[in-house]
Amino acid sequence: MRRRIIFPLFWRIFLSIWLAMAVTVVASNLVTRMLLDREREAIERQAGLSDLAEEAIAIRESGDRGGAWRFLRDEGERLELFLVLLEQDENDGKLPSFIRDRMKSGWYPQKPAVLDVGGGYRLVAWPRVQGAGWLNPRFFRAIELGLALLMISLACWWIARLVSRPLRHMETTAQAIAGGDNSLRVSDKIAQRRDEVGQLATAFNAMTEQLCSLLERQKHLLRDISHDLRTPLARQRIAIELANEAGADEELMASILRQNERLETMTGQILTLYRVTEAGGDIEREALKPIKVINRVLQESADYAEHQGVDCKLVASPESAGTSVLGDEGLLQRAIDNVLQNALDHTPPGKAVKVAVSVSDGWLYLAVEDEGPGVSKALLPHLFEPFFQVDKSRGGTGWGLGLAIARDIVSAHDGEITAAAGDQGGLRVTVRLPVFIAG
Repeated sequence: MRRRIIFPLFWRIFLSIWLAMAVTVVASNLVTRMLLDREREAIERQAGLSDLAEEAIAIRESGDRGGAWRFLRDEGERLELFLVLLEQDENDGKLPSFIRDRMKSGWYPQKPAVLDVGGGYRLVAWPRVQGAGWLNPRFFRAIELGLALLMISLACWWIARLVSRPLRHMETTAQAIAGGDNSLRVSDKIAQRRDEVGQLATAFNAMTEQLCSLLERQKHLLRDISHDLRTPLARQRIAIELANEAGADEELMASILRQNERLETMTGQILTLYRVTEAGGDIEREALKPIKVINRVLQESADYAEHQGVDCKLVASPESAGTSVLGDEGLLQRAIDNVLQNALDHTPPGKAVKVAVSVSDGWLYLAVEDEGPGVSKALLPHLFEPFFQVDKSRGGTGWGLGLAIARDIVSAHDGEITAAAGDQGGLRVTVRLPVFIAG
C-alpha cells in the first residue's frame, strides 16, 4: 500500500498565520501606495498647471513679481490649490513650515506636488482644503490596521474551521456510536486528510471497527452458549425429577434443582437481552394500559414478596388509570418485573417497596423505591450495564442482567430509565414512557 505524504497540522497552522501576516503587510502597503499616488497625481494633473506656471514665469521675468504672485493666487483659488513659484536655487522660505516638512519627508507620496517647469523654476502645489485632496496619514494607518485585522480574522476563522469541523464530526460520530448506532464511522473525506486529524480519524475508525467486532462476537457467543445450554438444562431437570421420584436424597435433589432453575433463568435472561438488543426499536407495538401491566406484575410477585417479608405498596394517580402507552405488553411486563424483583431482592424483611405511577407533560412515570442499603452515587450510572453487580452495598443473588434488560426494553419503547437515591436511603428506579394519544 502506497504511503501518503503527511502534512502536519502544526505546519499548516504556522504557515497559514505566517502567510496571512505577509499578505496583510504587502496588501496594505500596496493599497496605501496606490491611494497616495492617486492623490499626488490628481494634483499634478490639474488642468493647465504647466501653462499657469509658464504664464507666471513670463509675468515674473517681465519684472512684475507681485503680479506673478497675484496671478497664482487667483488661479489657485479657482482650482482650490495653493500655488507657489520658486526658482531652483531659491530656498523654501516662502512655503509654510508643514509644507517644508512634507517636502523633506522620506515618505514621497505625502509630499506636495512639485513640477519642474523649466527655466530654472519649479511650481509647488497643495490643496487648500485639508482632506479634500490631501488624505491624512492617519487614514492610511487605519486602512493598514483594518486590512491586517480582516486578513488575520479570516486566517484564524479558516484555521478554527479546519481544526474544529472534523473534530466536531468525530465527536458527533462517537456520541452516536455510544448511543448504539455501531454502523457509523468518521467520513472518508476527513480520514483521507494528510495531517494529524486524518491520522486520528483513521485510528478512530479502526478502533471502532475492532470494538464493534468484539461486541458483536460477544453477543453472538452469549446467545449461542445460552441457546445451547437450554436443551441440556431441560434434560438435567427431568433427570433430577426422576432421581427424586426414585428415592434419591430429597435435600440434595432440591439443592441441585434450585441451581438448575437458576441456570435456566440466567440463560432465559441472556436470550431476552439479546433479542431486545437485536430488535432495537423494531418491536411490535400496540396500545395498552400500563397500570394493568403493573397490577399483573404485582400479583405475580405477591408470593415472592411475602416470602421475603416485604410489603409492596402501589400509589397511582387518578389520571394514570386511563393512560395508554404504545408498545409490546410482554416486554414491558418483563421490564417492570425485573425492576420490581431487583427492589424485592435488596429490601430487608419488615421493610417496604413503594411503586408510584403518575402522568406529567405527556409522559408516564413509574417509580419503584426500596428501603434497602442503597447504592453509592459513583456506581449509579453502571447499574444498567450487563453483568454489573454492586456486591458490597447490595449483595444480591442475581447476575446483573435484570436492570440491563429493563433498560433495553424501555429504550426500545422510546422511554428512559434512571436510578437515584431514594428518600428512605434505598434505591429509586424511575421508568419514563411516552403517553399514547389515539388520533
